[in-house]
Amino acid sequence: MKITGVNVFEVKPRWIFCKVETDEGISGWGELVSGTKTRAVVEGAKELSQRILGRNPFEIERIWQELHRSFFRGGPINGTIVSGLEMALWDIKGKAFGVPVWELLGGKARDRVRVYSWIGGDRPSDVADGAMDRLQKGFRAVKMNASEELHYVDTYDKVKQVVDRVSSIREACGSDIEIGIDFHGRVHKPMAKVLAHALVPYHPMFIEEPVLPENWESFDHIAREVPIPIATGERLYSRWDFKHLFTQGSIDIIQPDVSLCGGILEMRKILAMAEAFDIAAAPHAPYGPIALAATLQVDACSPNVFIQEQSFGIHYNQGFDLLDFVENKEIFQYSDGYVAVPTEPGLGLHVDEEKVRAVSAENLVWTNPSWKNYDGTIAEW
Repeated sequence: MKITGVNVFEVKPRWIFCKVETDEGISGWGELVSGTKTRAVVEGAKELSQRILGRNPFEIERIWQELHRSFFRGGPINGTIVSGLEMALWDIKGKAFGVPVWELLGGKARDRVRVYSWIGGDRPSDVADGAMDRLQKGFRAVKMNASEELHYVDTYDKVKQVVDRVSSIREACGSDIEIGIDFHGRVHKPMAKVLAHALVPYHPMFIEEPVLPENWESFDHIAREVPIPIATGERLYSRWDFKHLFTQGSIDIIQPDVSLCGGILEMRKILAMAEAFDIAAAPHAPYGPIALAATLQVDACSPNVFIQEQSFGIHYNQGFDLLDFVENKEIFQYSDGYVAVPTEPGLGLHVDEEKVRAVSAENLVWTNPSWKNYDGTIAEW
């Protein structure tokens, strides 16, 4: 079997899909992250795809090593291109052998995967109503953005707003629901300590990215301050980026993104490294259906995954949602806050290619929000 072509599709609201074709008629799908550099990712994917034409799609590790080990490695653009192409190769291989990808990675470690749902939006509001809605739909865990913009040192009024929102969920739902609180890298070290301390009485499931990943040395200080599990990892690009977190020992939960960290096998390697350090995993997956399907394949065979992000109804999905591009919609059927392990070959996903092509023809314009603090300085989104 040989790779004969790669097509790249820009899909609203903010997704990039790729389809890898072979001379035996078996094709595979992958997903890339658009971020704020859609044109760079799309054109880079087309350029890098030329290097795999004529290759055996089963030689995934060899192809991955070649694509990753350029002089400049990793990063958000090359990282997501390699990830998208890699998961498409696994889709091909699983289909060729008639088994789901997890079967090729050692087999199942579980029967179902726990999932959580987003509430509250980019600038969080109405979180109590959102949490109650998810609880009534069977979810037992939600995640919310903690705050709006926060300066290096900001007013306690903003801290109180966060606490009041979390408190409103506890008042509405009691202890029936777990709450993940995403600081989203918006909080700097001085305020991160204050905010984390204030949240302790509400027993969060975790706090996510309490500081930006480049300030990883601060994780140790925060971990010493509060007993809440700390999660991070969505902005890291390979197992080498995770090494310092594992050896530091301050992170309790890692969140690699299959569309950024190098793909399916790389994510499996990262999770296995984390397991050796007794670290849990809650993979990052706020994007489209292909990325979620690929992530579930890794979840199925990774025992330290305790919960999975999913993005149905997330505030970014304007105009289209995940099921709009999926023919076998039952793959993402949730029951009591869980999703079943996929059983169909490859990624287990039947992509509605006709719909993908139609929407892709409209082109994609997606830009991350640009925020400023009260004094005009740049704020983290």
